[in-house]
Amino acid sequence: GSGGFRKRKHDNFPHGQRREEKENVNPPSALMTSFKSFQLELDTRHDKYERLVKLSRDITIESKRTIFLLHRFTSAPNGEEILSESEVKLDAVRRKIKQVAQELIGEDMYQFHRAISPGLQEYVEAVSFQYFIKTRSLISVEEINKQLIFTAEDREETTNMTSNSHDKQPPTWSLKVTPVDYLLGVADLTGELMRLCISSVGNGDIDTPFELSQFLRQIYDGFTFIGNTGPYEVSKKLYTLKQSLAKVENACYTLKVRGSEIPKHMLADVFSTKTELIDQEEGLP
Repeated sequence: GSGGFRKRKHDNFPHGQRREEKENVNPPSALMTSFKSFQLELDTRHDKYERLVKLSRDITIESKRTIFLLHRFTSAPNGEEILSESEVKLDAVRRKIKQVAQELIGEDMYQFHRAISPGLQEYVEAVSFQYFIKTRSLISVEEINKQLIFTAEDREETTNMTSNSHDKQPPTWSLKVTPVDYLLGVADLTGELMRLCISSVGNGDIDTPFELSQFLRQIYDGFTFIGNTGPYEVSKKLYTLKQSLAKVENACYTLKVRGSEIPKHMLADVFSTKTELIDQEEGLP
């Protein structure tokens, strides 16, 4: 009647009959077999992607902890202990990267690059920060990739290798940091160097800010050569890099002009105030 719900065509059939018709579909047909294989392949790839995302998150966390530890280098009484402890932490990060390399065996890395890129960028930032503290120079991407070649060192891996054959070489895994990840990690390094400048001024170190200013200027000049021709992520980091350079140069200016007037324990306060004024003028949060 009017106002009632109109029955659909399949409602004329009992539910049991429809269920029997579904069950009578031929499962081993070629079409169903193809879709089953597609489903299995997509599920396997999705599960691997999720595992890589988790590993990348762990790499990011451990790399950040290493960076926080390295910032204590300027104020610690024995800097060698900080460097040795940071090396232990970076070895733990590399073990995580080894698991990533094992997951990517036989796979195209660029299909999973979005999953592992944040962790690799943070690792590049931590390694380059430690390398700068040691050598006052920038580590190359080749040096970073040399540290990411792994061999079977665990007991289970070595026992399986010896039980299979005695003549074969131990298996190796490697993971290469892409040039884009390297550039993004170096761009993030400039922010840590700016913080190192602040802590150095607070500890009464007058020479380090001038050294950092020259180093950051070289990095900025290198990035300007890339300009807008490089990837979008790299050009987006250029603005932040410029701000870090401006803050360090402002610290050098304050030290050069008013360094003799201000006591050393107040230099960091003056520099922090100047930095806040620059941020307000530039509209930074």
